[in-house]
Amino acid sequence: MSDSSSLPQAPQGPLVLNMQYTKDLSFEVPGAPEIFATLREQPRVDLQLDVQARPIQEGQNVYEVSLQIRADAKAQEQTCFIAELVYCGIFTVSVDAEVLEPVLLVECPRLLFPFARNILADVTRDGGFPPVMLTPIDFVALWQSRRGEQQGQVGTA
Repeated sequence: MSDSSSLPQAPQGPLVLNMQYTKDLSFEVPGAPEIFATLREQPRVDLQLDVQARPIQEGQNVYEVSLQIRADAKAQEQTCFIAELVYCGIFTVSVDAEVLEPVLLVECPRLLFPFARNILADVTRDGGFPPVMLTPIDFVALWQSRRGEQQGQVGTA
């Protein structure tokens, strides 16, 4: 019988998705059931998206990355539904410090996005509305915009 320590280990890359999960999910239809009888047009959906990352334990290279999505749908100035989703992943990130931020705020949410997109589509469809199908997100542009805002705030402070 061979020793288990002689078994080959799975390669550890610079970015490993250890697990993913729904941290928070909310769906409400404030005008139900009347909204279903009066809705005559496709609702306009306003989307807000944010990405956050935090270390799980100081001094470790394990992070929780959260993709936060809010969808507000209106038709004829009436709220049809409000959906909020916080979808997270636990990542082990082994990269140099100068590239840590873009890995956490661009690459990690890119891996989480398809799953969050499916959850949002399912919950809106199950709520009685056409499914909200998010278009692909340019996480590089989102990160760069966020950096620009932070640098502007530091410059004006």
